[in-house]
Amino acid sequence: MVSGWVLRGVVSAHLVAIFGQPVFAGVYLSGDFDGLRLHAAGADVATSVGYLQVIAAVVVWVRLRQVWPFVASLAVVAGETVQYFAGMDGALWLHIPLGVLTVAAVVVLFIAIWRQPLVRREAGHA
Repeated sequence: MVSGWVLRGVVSAHLVAIFGQPVFAGVYLSGDFDGLRLHAAGADVATSVGYLQVIAAVVVWVRLRQVWPFVASLAVVAGETVQYFAGMDGALWLHIPLGVLTVAAVVVLFIAIWRQPLVRREAGHA
């Protein structure tokens, strides 16, 4: 059961980190060039927390026999990783839409993780 609470904590941290990204991008687009530095640092934090989320989801999968948090987290982090490298490469045509999609996906995953009971399932239901 502790692993479920760890996953909820990491997903919550991921949500907070990813919400800062559009704010920092907006600061930069408003003419404050320090916003780009904050946006890049925020990307490092959000992506790192996303990888921690995948690890926590693996623990939930192994200990609680619930695979859906892992599959959902892996999908979100895969999109987030592509979005990260698109931003680093300056491919804004991909970076911005994927950024919007990633924020929405983390919000949906946050809601799902907090709504679903994270309890151990019997082997027949895995």
